[in-house]
Amino acid sequence: MSPQRPHAWSNPWVRWSVGGLVALTVLSVLAGFVLLPAVKSDFTAQGLWDSICRTAGLPSSWGGASAVKTGPATTEVVLARSMAAAPPAASVGRGGTLALNCTMCHGARGLSASDAPNLAGQYPEVIVKQLMDYRSGHRRSAVMEALARGLSEQDIADLAAYYAYLPKARTAPTTYDESLPALVRVGAPLRNIAPCISCHGGIDQKFGAPWLEGMPAHYLVQQLQAFRSGARRNDGEAQMRNVARAMTDQEIAEVAAFYARKASAGEEK
Repeated sequence: MSPQRPHAWSNPWVRWSVGGLVALTVLSVLAGFVLLPAVKSDFTAQGLWDSICRTAGLPSSWGGASAVKTGPATTEVVLARSMAAAPPAASVGRGGTLALNCTMCHGARGLSASDAPNLAGQYPEVIVKQLMDYRSGHRRSAVMEALARGLSEQDIADLAAYYAYLPKARTAPTTYDESLPALVRVGAPLRNIAPCISCHGGIDQKFGAPWLEGMPAHYLVQQLQAFRSGARRNDGEAQMRNVARAMTDQEIAEVAAFYARKASAGEEK
């Protein structure tokens, strides 16, 4: 009588192994294609393929046909530490005079009462870069492009110095605990999303990343959606586009609401 071969079907361990593998495959398919889509609120609108790609942090269309392609592809501005150097007092004064043209949208003291971004207390290198991008057409806005084209290098530096001099918007104190939106606090590593506070303040402040505290929520939503669609493309190395394309509408709304929070009357005293 010949000994039983270890890989023969008559071996009970082989049958158990194959059966377990089949069961695991079935459970994985049910979880990925039935359970997860069922609990996603936007599954009907986005579709199964979009949901899978968004979860993996990948674009749903490699051809880019759905992306809104407007304007140049990127930015030509090279950030330099000199942009953040302490300016002379005269530069702040000249910037204050130039800023009179900006008050209708950005407020008399750089704090917007509309959906335009707050500029008070913004880092000077951020304002310099954005104005240069508007001037060159790398960032699109009919109003801002027209205004920026009339600015010299010195004008831009003076405006940046003035707005950086102004006090920032007052926001509610932040405790970096589990009450924060997940993307703000820890990001989503499986989707290649770094935490917001690693660049925009909290854990670290990346040079050239804007201060977001107190920004109008609608403005933040618009910009994240523009990065996600490709309508805004002036982020260096596509950093924000790579993040935003993996974000859901709900996540965009949560992040915007967090940064737009206002200080209560008691906290402002």
